[in-house]
Amino acid sequence: MAEPFFVPVTVRGYETDVQGHLNQSVYLQYAEHARWSVLEAAGIGQAELRARDAGPVVLETTIRYRRELRAGDEVEVTCAFLWGEGKTFRIEQTIRKTDGTVSAEITAVGGLMDLTERRLLPDARNAFTSLATAPEALGL
Repeated sequence: MAEPFFVPVTVRGYETDVQGHLNQSVYLQYAEHARWSVLEAAGIGQAELRARDAGPVVLETTIRYRRELRAGDEVEVTCAFLWGEGKTFRIEQTIRKTDGTVSAEITAVGGLMDLTERRLLPDARNAFTSLATAPEALGL
C-alpha cells in the first residue's frame, strides 16, 4: 500500500482562539488545502476543472477533535479519496502532529458538479480518472 498523501502545515498564531487553541474553522481550511494539493498532485488544477466546466463540491463534513493544536505546532494533513460507484465519494483526512499525535480526523462526502447544469456528474470516479494525469495520487 502506498504512503498516504499529506501536506505539512505550521499552525500560525493568528489562527488560534482566545484559549490559544487552533480555531475550529481553521481545521476545515487545512483539510481544504490538502484536498486541493492532492488534486494538483494528480494533475488536476482549477484551470483544468474550469475548462471542463466542473468543480468539486463538499456535501458533508464531520470533524472529530482529538488533541488541541497551538501556535507553532507542525502537522501533517493527510488526504485519501475513497471511491464507490455513482455521484459521490468519501475523503478521509487526519491532522497529525509530527510526533504522531492525532489532533483531528475529518471525513467528507464530495462530488464533482457540472457547473452549467448545477448537478453532480453521474460518475465521479470516471470523471476524475479522465481529468488526472497522475490518477494514482487519488487512489485511481
